[in-house]
Amino acid sequence: MSTTYETLDPSSNTVVARFDAAADEEVQAALESAHGGYLRWRETPLSERVAILHRAAGIYRERAQELAELITLEMGKQIDQALGEIAVSADIFDYYAANAEQFLAPRRLPVDTGTAEVHLQPTGVLLGIMPWNYPHYQVARFAAPNLALGNTMLLKHAANCPQSALIIQDILRDAGLPRECYINLFATHDQVSTVIADPRVQGISLTGSERAGAIVAEQAGRHLKKVVLELGGSDPFIVLDDVRLQETIEAAASRRLANAGQACTSPKRFIVVEDVYDRFVTGLKERFTEVRVGHPAQRDTGLG
Repeated sequence: MSTTYETLDPSSNTVVARFDAAADEEVQAALESAHGGYLRWRETPLSERVAILHRAAGIYRERAQELAELITLEMGKQIDQALGEIAVSADIFDYYAANAEQFLAPRRLPVDTGTAEVHLQPTGVLLGIMPWNYPHYQVARFAAPNLALGNTMLLKHAANCPQSALIIQDILRDAGLPRECYINLFATHDQVSTVIADPRVQGISLTGSERAGAIVAEQAGRHLKKVVLELGGSDPFIVLDDVRLQETIEAAASRRLANAGQACTSPKRFIVVEDVYDRFVTGLKERFTEVRVGHPAQRDTGLG
């Protein structure tokens, strides 16, 4: 099954850039490279690994405007929110770089006789399957801790943010990460199945829909692979009769419109008790009418 990777500007419905899916030979080469890289990266001193993460954080901050504008172009995030995503992504790399030594230190367990310790060790090549709604943040929180630990990774990003996918790879390489430790793959669905089945791949992390999660979980289970799934949700926003109503209306509006509503924390359902229903609905409608709809690259746009 083919997959098209293209930047489609959602503000104009114009294709800005298009990329071919990887050839099967590229996927096999990436698997071999990532596995060989793992055998070397796991032996790299922790001090060197975290120094690279710190440098990556610095590059994120230096290129923040450029990176944010690309997010806005590819998926329509309002520019200030895109800048916020870049800032958080930089912080994630710094956080794991600063705390890796503590996180990876052996932990002694209480036992009746003898001694027992827990040691955290790298496992090998990981496959990351990441979504488009937070193209940098989602990758950062997968990549940073695993690179600090000593794992290497193949990254299959969403098909509508290929330029962001490539620039993440560039940032890590510019920070000094060996090329084989993080490899972007414009993979097809069939190739993803091949990667999951490959014995060199030790785990999979997916953020996406329930449908995608079910497919990946089945494939990972079939091959006895560890898997982490963060799947789409739509928990309700519940309004009770003892709320501070104006604050609640503001929170409901801001969360519903944040990231153009494209987040699992954006409420799609409101459950409101009868005593405050009319006032809540009226206030929420008034708040929505105040929002300026415009191009997401403009700073005064409330909804792009």
